Amino acid sequence: MKNATLHQLRVFVVAAKHLSFTKAAEELFLTQPTVSMQMKQLTKAVGLPLFEQIGKRLYLTEAGEILYGSCQRIFSELGEFESAIADMKGLKQGQLRLSAVSTTKYFLPRIIGPFCQKYPGVELSMRFTNHERILQYLNENQDDVYILSQLPSTMDVNAHRILENPLVPIAPADHPLASESQIPFTRFAEEAFIMREPGSGTRQALEELFYKHESELNVRMELGSNEAIKQAILGGLGVSVLSQHTLTLEKDTGLFAILDVEDLPIYRNWYAIYPVGKQPSVVARTFLDYLEADPELTRNNRQLTMEN
Repeated sequence: MKNATLHQLRVFVVAAKHLSFTKAAEELFLTQPTVSMQMKQLTKAVGLPLFEQIGKRLYLTEAGEILYGSCQRIFSELGEFESAIADMKGLKQGQLRLSAVSTTKYFLPRIIGPFCQKYPGVELSMRFTNHERILQYLNENQDDVYILSQLPSTMDVNAHRILENPLVPIAPADHPLASESQIPFTRFAEEAFIMREPGSGTRQALEELFYKHESELNVRMELGSNEAIKQAILGGLGVSVLSQHTLTLEKDTGLFAILDVEDLPIYRNWYAIYPVGKQPSVVARTFLDYLEADPELTRNNRQLTMEN
């Protein structure tokens, strides 16, 4: 391994994560031949194949699996070292890697903006995805902090509660149920529902509520984003249950009605988490402290409480 470079190892980690040289090239802003050449050189340094191709799919070999785990530990240690040196210099700088469920895009950028202004030396990497993918990233220790609403049941985590997240029943403003109060859940369950894809935390919470009521969830349509669901609701295709944060831009338009339904809203919270045993970098600890003290979160919590 004396001839292997850190650059080759970084390229390998991304290629192993995606199991695709093409996707690795896209993420790293390299050409696909460059990625292939880097992996060829790394394979020569290791002395064993790192990838094997079966049909059109790429897989890690046993040696590749071992190297992938080693690389994750190496880069985690390097990140902690860089942050420790920055802290010794009296600077809050370094890299902060965040993964968050897609619904947080309605409020998280407004929170992170002032943090980045306060600590301009921080290099931020942030991605939005669904709950299931967040758990995958968490299990693989890919990021510093993960933001979601439903805590994992299969892994011990340190959790910081940051914001309330009520899941509310939504219909178009002219829906027949919009003018009713104390709607029985059985009546609400008769509606056709527009839902996020399987793996969504919001969908899982609603499925658990239907199970509790021994009712069947009539899913008319599955869509991959909250914005698409809202457009489908306005098109009269059905009703849904979404985070109240998704209505941030439409709260004064009168387009949607939040229905008064038995056992709804589903009251949940947003959490910033990381695995038990992981030592947060200086930047990650600073970010977690910032979340706990951020006045924007206090204002949002107060506003949601008043609206409910």
